[in-house]
Amino acid sequence: MTARAMIYGLGGTELSKDEHDFFRDADPWGFIVFARNIDTPKQLARLTMSLRDCVGRDAPILVDQEGGRVRRLRPPNWREMVAAEVYANLFRREPEAAIEAVWLNHRLMAEEMRAVGIDVDCVPCLDLRIPGADAIIGDRAFGETPEPIIHLGRAAIEGVQAGGVAPIIKHIPGHGRADADSHLELPVVEEEHELLSETDFAPFKALNDAVMAMTAHIVYRDIDPERPATTSDVLVNQVIREEIGFDGLLMTDDLSMKALTGTFRERGEASIEAGCDLLLHCNGDPGEMRGVAEAAPEFAGKALERAQAAEAVREEIESFDAREGESRLNSLLELVSA
Repeated sequence: MTARAMIYGLGGTELSKDEHDFFRDADPWGFIVFARNIDTPKQLARLTMSLRDCVGRDAPILVDQEGGRVRRLRPPNWREMVAAEVYANLFRREPEAAIEAVWLNHRLMAEEMRAVGIDVDCVPCLDLRIPGADAIIGDRAFGETPEPIIHLGRAAIEGVQAGGVAPIIKHIPGHGRADADSHLELPVVEEEHELLSETDFAPFKALNDAVMAMTAHIVYRDIDPERPATTSDVLVNQVIREEIGFDGLLMTDDLSMKALTGTFRERGEASIEAGCDLLLHCNGDPGEMRGVAEAAPEFAGKALERAQAAEAVREEIESFDAREGESRLNSLLELVSA
């Protein structure tokens, strides 16, 4: 693998010549698509093929497809998908039914994604829903305590992986207590490390065998009072790698989010120096992408091994009857309102 440790978004529904030439020369490990890049299944399949063609290999292609507010593949071309909160409500009444429903939903998601050339999904969200915190997580969470999140998060991981899609747990080590939306400003968590270990960090520790994780652009005051997790060697090494025990491919959240400061080269360099393996840049801005490229190393050593392990998930697809699975999922979801 000669790819460099970065993932890029792009501007529209087709790959422009300038984007093609830049991606060919920059050689990012993968790409991420958003609603602005998606029209129809045929168009999206052509786009993902052209992205891979421009780098000359089977590059991973990501999407944020959680359900509810956060989903890029939408009706009428794709299924309607409810938010994680719905499964959390079902878990309180029928835990086993909720676990099965989450697995089925994510297996169906994998089927839909693979059909259009997408093979990495930024799920599951393992953050707690904390009353009084910023609403950026809210109904995206599988619960307010670690137990339901651990069970439902495991089902989500296993569901997408069964369909040959690599999952990304997020936002490690926990975004639930954020007092602001990191897309807009830098959140600060004031709670003590001991409390965070027992609550926010617990789902990530229980699911630390995931192949990929995405960092949180959040300052945890009691652990590193100045730097967000993405650029903090203390958070990455002592908390994410050691305390939580995550040894998979660690990627940043979007470097273009306003929680971070500095040039894009500086943001990328700080993230790599802190111990992140992979840089994510989403908005498709050419100037910003060039700055990220200046910071991104080629994959090597442990980071290369982690990237290869994430790619390997795509090679094993279990047989599945999608029609039967969707029917069963709908039956289980009816239990929520029964």
